[in-house]
Amino acid sequence: ITLLTDFGDFYPGVMKGVILKINPKAIVIDVSHSVEPQNVFQGAFLLYNAYKFFPNAVHIAVVDPGVGGKRKALAFECRNHMFIAPDNGIAYPSAREDGIERIWIIDEVKTSEITGVLSKTFHGRDVFAPAGAYASIGMLKEIAKPYEGDVVKLEIFDYVVEGRFIRCRVVFIDRFGNAVTNLKAEEIKGKYVVYEGIKIPIVRCYEDVEKGEPLALIGSFGTLELSVREGSFAEEFGVLSGDSIELEQL
Repeated sequence: ITLLTDFGDFYPGVMKGVILKINPKAIVIDVSHSVEPQNVFQGAFLLYNAYKFFPNAVHIAVVDPGVGGKRKALAFECRNHMFIAPDNGIAYPSAREDGIERIWIIDEVKTSEITGVLSKTFHGRDVFAPAGAYASIGMLKEIAKPYEGDVVKLEIFDYVVEGRFIRCRVVFIDRFGNAVTNLKAEEIKGKYVVYEGIKIPIVRCYEDVEKGEPLALIGSFGTLELSVREGSFAEEFGVLSGDSIELEQL
């Protein structure tokens, strides 16, 4: 069972307690609890780039601005994986890629019977952790039923390419200050990108430029990243996660 949230400290530990109460043999892996608060798009991007490295896993993804409201709690049963998440699009790109076979709607009353409470603010504990644990032991149908309605469909590769000009998103600023975009590697045709009037070389690795110089490369996400060797592109260029940026290829 993997966990991906914007919860930071404390809350994920409680979720693990609920999971282990239901399935003491579960192996629970923290993918990240540092998704930016309420940043569903970033959560979807990180989940999409993580899930395939876990064989036949249950993935609980909770970035949930609508917690306690009218949004549904869903389970996506796919060819190889199960995704447990709020219906806000966070799990959709991953589930679609893996191949959705059935969608379940989670009964929040039934999951809360396991925890003894249904908080309006902590469905990670009272809804999604129990659902993920039940899925891991093949008992999802005990707390969910098949759902055939509409779901929120999120597109994480929503960039636009028009000739040499590109408009894409900065999805994630990693701890090194690299600006990870959602522009797929296959769109890179030139040897340079121009950002804010600055010509930046597209290189193979960081040491292809001098220390302190900007560079662009295809990072581990398989998308374009903007970096400064042994520095922070985000700080030097004032780039924030969520920014829409325009590039020109040369």
